[in-house]
Amino acid sequence: MQEATMTQSDYKETLYARIGGYEGLRKLLTHFYADVRQHAVIGPIFQARIQDWPAHIEKIAGFWSGLTGGPALYGGGLMAKHMPLGLAEEHFGHWLTLWAFHCDRQLESKDADMLKALAHQIGGRLKHHIVN
Repeated sequence: MQEATMTQSDYKETLYARIGGYEGLRKLLTHFYADVRQHAVIGPIFQARIQDWPAHIEKIAGFWSGLTGGPALYGGGLMAKHMPLGLAEEHFGHWLTLWAFHCDRQLESKDADMLKALAHQIGGRLKHHIVN
């Protein structure tokens, strides 16, 4: 009986690993949220709620970690945390546009497309529960 062996081509690396793991997420999010804070429309929403930006970035990196195939580090409550923000349709569009810009700028095309698709799915669910 021949023993099965896995080759490098049999192993599929997770999106989490391809984008640099937790440190890669932190880098992406640090640059992304620097632009969010300065954005004319969505910046004031974030500035009014977030006092500790490094802690926020750590929390959001934990969220994206689980979504991309890394450790599940986010404690939950996504909907409840966004409900009181008074978000409208336009806010989601601005957030997604900035997210796409940073993903495209910092990541390989395939990985950027995957992260953008995940963001659109999450944004769609949030929008459905919050805006409608």
